[in-house]
Amino acid sequence: MRAKPVEVRLEPVDNQRLARLCGALDANLRQIESALDVSIARRGARFAVQGEPAQAKRAAHALEHFYARAGAELSVDDLQLGLAELLHGLAPKLPRAREGTDSPQLLTRRPDLHGRTARQVKYISSILAHDITFAIGPAGTGKTYLAVACAVDALERDKVKRIVLVRPAVEAGERLGFLPGDLAQKVDPYLRPLYDALYDLMGFDKVGKLLERGTIELAPLAYMRGRTLNHAFVILDEAQNTTPEQMMMFLTRIGFGAKAVVTGDVTQIDLARGQKSGLIEARAILRSVRGIAFAEFHAADVVRHPLVARIVNAYERHKQRANGEAGE
Repeated sequence: MRAKPVEVRLEPVDNQRLARLCGALDANLRQIESALDVSIARRGARFAVQGEPAQAKRAAHALEHFYARAGAELSVDDLQLGLAELLHGLAPKLPRAREGTDSPQLLTRRPDLHGRTARQVKYISSILAHDITFAIGPAGTGKTYLAVACAVDALERDKVKRIVLVRPAVEAGERLGFLPGDLAQKVDPYLRPLYDALYDLMGFDKVGKLLERGTIELAPLAYMRGRTLNHAFVILDEAQNTTPEQMMMFLTRIGFGAKAVVTGDVTQIDLARGQKSGLIEARAILRSVRGIAFAEFHAADVVRHPLVARIVNAYERHKQRANGEAGE
């Protein structure tokens, strides 16, 4: 027997808000349907949501929330980030100017930036409270982006003098051959995701000036040997592609007044076959060391297009089935 639809009546009736809520050709309603696996029928300001009861209630709450936000145009980001919070059981948050949040406030160009899931909120708090934080989990969980946001916040508050962003230059399952250009141009493709986060959080012009001054430095991991980084916020991204020796070398670069964040996804290791990942070893060795925090993310924490979380879940289920069959 099909569950009874959840009825929603949006008041006060405002045709312009309704148009913004629904989107062109009801595109926004289709997004809500896809994200929450429900179907939505509309007649004027009345909506009927059909689906599994808990999901239908979430969809009804989403309709009410986005209707309240529809005084201005609803962007794709507004919709998908709000839906991500609903999927994680959190109430979508209004901008900080109108509503407080339990997530620590970070000084960046994005005033609406905050943890979208409980683990993201805890991750930000861990970075602020610890000198070294490890973040391990699948793509789309905000590991790198939130780490860069915390680095920008620390720089803006004058808690550190510079930001150092580091990545191992390991090819992701492809052989690129010899790359053209000088050293900066050769390593640029590996550091591009970090540039993207910086541009979003600080603006293109400001990042360019800070790079010129050396206040922001982006470097391949191999260039960290022999250095001591004092009063710096250091981020090692894609750390699953470090060797144990490289990981130890990086962690011992941390100087006085410095803070480090190490991020990686242990399901996407691009090292040579048989080579142990430094991130996996560090997790086993350092988990009980005082002053070091570990943040573990899962597919439920993916804050991207709603399909990304489903893709990650599908791969995880496939891997579990394969492991089960191999064990028989």
